[in-house]
Amino acid sequence: MTQPILIGGEWRPADAVSNFQPLNPQTKEPTGEVYPVSSVSDVDQAVKIGAEASEQLLSVSANKIAQFLDLYADRIETRRDEIVEMAHRETAYPKETRLDGIELPRTTDQLRQAAKSARDRSWTQPVIDTKANIRSIYAALEGPVVVFGPNNFPLAFGSISGGDFAAAIAAGNPVIAKANSSHPGTTRLFAQEALAAVQDLDLPIGMVQLIYRTYHDVGERLVSHPLVGATGYTGSRSAGLVLKNAADRAGKPIYLELSSINPVVILPGALQERWEDLAEEFVSSCLLGTGQFCTNPGVVILQKGPETETFIQSLIQRFRDAPVGTLLGEGVEKGMVAGVRALRNAGAELLTGGQSGGGTGFCHQNTLLQATGVQFLAKSETLQEEAFGNESLLVLVDDLDQTCQVLRSLEGNLTGTIYSAQNGTDDVAYDRIAPILRRKVGRLSNDKMPTGVAVTPAMNHGGPFPATGHPGFTAVGIPAAITRFAQLQCFDNVRPSRLPAELEDENPLGIWRFVDGKWTN
Repeated sequence: MTQPILIGGEWRPADAVSNFQPLNPQTKEPTGEVYPVSSVSDVDQAVKIGAEASEQLLSVSANKIAQFLDLYADRIETRRDEIVEMAHRETAYPKETRLDGIELPRTTDQLRQAAKSARDRSWTQPVIDTKANIRSIYAALEGPVVVFGPNNFPLAFGSISGGDFAAAIAAGNPVIAKANSSHPGTTRLFAQEALAAVQDLDLPIGMVQLIYRTYHDVGERLVSHPLVGATGYTGSRSAGLVLKNAADRAGKPIYLELSSINPVVILPGALQERWEDLAEEFVSSCLLGTGQFCTNPGVVILQKGPETETFIQSLIQRFRDAPVGTLLGEGVEKGMVAGVRALRNAGAELLTGGQSGGGTGFCHQNTLLQATGVQFLAKSETLQEEAFGNESLLVLVDDLDQTCQVLRSLEGNLTGTIYSAQNGTDDVAYDRIAPILRRKVGRLSNDKMPTGVAVTPAMNHGGPFPATGHPGFTAVGIPAAITRFAQLQCFDNVRPSRLPAELEDENPLGIWRFVDGKWTN
């Protein structure tokens, strides 16, 4: 039986143009469930109902939206075993150490952080000029927010459970979730609890909706629909740019997280001090989750020398000795094969790995490649393409000047890391390269691998293109992430009784506001 979609508060059969069966990555066999590929009719219905919910939410208090987020988090925890089991079956991620131990707690934590922000209203950033009697505030968009979830974080970035969902809801928007085809069953379980929370609180029935898959033309229709408010997308660069083109033509905001190789620069002094520790840190980071992290260190820049050669030989052996993990699906395995082939065709030397297989189910050997600084500069466009998985490229530069040249040739990335000596011998080099790298990345790290993304208000999980579609926004970090799904509203000489509470003179909410050039509460 084909699974139903969630439209207008009901689980109903899709107007399907086709269907698909997700595969268990470890066995390469179908999970036993069938899901629909939705038509334009499904999309139009969802958007129409979402637009109605958007208007209905104008009369729903921020406190009640916060109640929804808190209740939803509570309901997720009552089904954690079932959700974790389903996600394990669909992604092959370890249950205890990854899904239950890290990702599910992160999911409920960011929902509760979003609830807190929805309640305290500081994210709205009120600005008041009392002399001119002009006031402004961030508020919900007109229309539903569409969220496309990625394949690599089925819980914490899921289309109806992750950060984009939480941010859009906290701003007061309904959400149309487009599940990732790698884990539709996991998304369905989340949607069941989201709908139950909506019903428990008597919220608009179109506040949360779910479809599983569309063909490309229908996806383009979805993000460019006249009634859609905005879209959040995490996924491949090629598909994301197709959606962006459609959204841009229609004048609809779309926030993209695409590809990132997250460069790591290891300066000579750091290598001399602690090369064994650095080797362990790098290998652990690169192979974590079979390399399927958006912040996976895909390029490491090293200066040529005897210590570097010793370091590289250690990396080769560690890559060979490490177990080969399971990839998320056949498409990821094929992408790895194609990505490694492209790097080799551009001149990169294969140090170890390079072939599919070596583990259980969909998999690819742990792969390490090497190129000189001269080679990288000659083919920088190809040699910095992301090979999503357990792979990394070492770039061996001649000197500090060439390091700077390589960094200048990089596209935008989510993260950039510099390892330097603790005794200060690399400080001059650091001062030269940090300003160059700083503008290439959303998050600059020192002396730590980039893989972790802490859910904290100060986090920036964004960066220049192609890391994201806009360098001024983050997908992680409440309250900053909320403003992507909001519009700036200005009130000019509006009567006091007609102002939103955030802009009233008395500040009844007691929140921080920018009044006559000063921050005050």
